Amino acid sequence: MFSSEKNPKQETMETSTQQNIIAKGTKIVGDVASQGPFRIDGTIEGNVKTSGKVVIGKSGFIKGTLQGENADFEGKFSGKLILTGTLSLKSTAHIEGEVHTSKLAVEPGATFNATCSMKGTVKALPNEPIKPQQTQQTTIQKERQGS
Repeated sequence: MFSSEKNPKQETMETSTQQNIIAKGTKIVGDVASQGPFRIDGTIEGNVKTSGKVVIGKSGFIKGTLQGENADFEGKFSGKLILTGTLSLKSTAHIEGEVHTSKLAVEPGATFNATCSMKGTVKALPNEPIKPQQTQQTTIQKERQGS
């Protein structure tokens, strides 16, 4: 009843809500992996992988690959960016490289020099006409047969 062991569910919940912070003036060279959200005001040269949200502040810079769900950029990024959710670029953001995301939001003033691939749900257009080119070809063929 009064065990010193922690409940595994409670421990997981605590770590997933805590934010990891890379402070301004800090430089990390290497790979970083986490289950929780990130705020980056320093520099990371390497790969960052998280299932949480990533916020890159005005002084933040990532050179490498970033994999995550959502990201808000005020700072700089150079490399490959892979997100399952939304990429938000503030006016001070500077992005270069390759971007794969579901949604993209760009404020005026942001620099976005990247190849971008957006994968999301494909919606069918309602009442789309049925291939008008085939109708024209059929009419032309009927006129030729008649002459």
